[in-house]
Amino acid sequence: MSDTPKFEVIDRRKFKAEHEGDGEQQATSATETAATEPVRPESSSGGPRLVVNEAAAERPSEEVGRSSDEPEEQLGEAPPAPTAAESQEQKTAYDGASQRLEDLIRAQNPAMGAQPPVTFESLIQQFYLSAMIQMGAGTEQGQRPRVDILGARTTIDLLGVLAEKTKGNLNEVEDKMLQSVLFECRMAFMELTSMITLQGMQPPVPPPGKR
Repeated sequence: MSDTPKFEVIDRRKFKAEHEGDGEQQATSATETAATEPVRPESSSGGPRLVVNEAAAERPSEEVGRSSDEPEEQLGEAPPAPTAAESQEQKTAYDGASQRLEDLIRAQNPAMGAQPPVTFESLIQQFYLSAMIQMGAGTEQGQRPRVDILGARTTIDLLGVLAEKTKGNLNEVEDKMLQSVLFECRMAFMELTSMITLQGMQPPVPPPGKR
């Protein structure tokens, strides 16, 4: 997307163990200085409340319209990809850390069974839940839905990218699930944007006694 912030790719393999404390201090500082997402004031209508990232809208047009060559320059600065041996070593260490965490949790909660393995279906469900929550689903009864329509659009677009990049590599069940979820999310998005548009075009209702 055109308003994706710049980032610097760091080769974590060059870090030493003694610098881990510096990383924790930087993470703490970043958390303390993070700006909260602005929320538009609620209107008098009963429709959903939109959450819009106004910081992106306030950026200069020249910053938004970056050159198409910029991503290639960033890729040129990226560290070399890890070797197969490094990837396997890291995977083994990761699996060990994950198993220790699960053993600790199950020791504190003996009734809890083993966690199911993460599958492609799990990934699709995660995207689906994220999109629906961003479109106001799951709001407690009596509360006004808080809608992040731009975030929902990004999540749905990511599902579209996933469908495009995995075309021809999925089995029948995986492909059917992905296409169904993508269809449902797009339909919900179109219905929500139509409702938002209609609410924005409606004239304000005059107070009682002044009609």
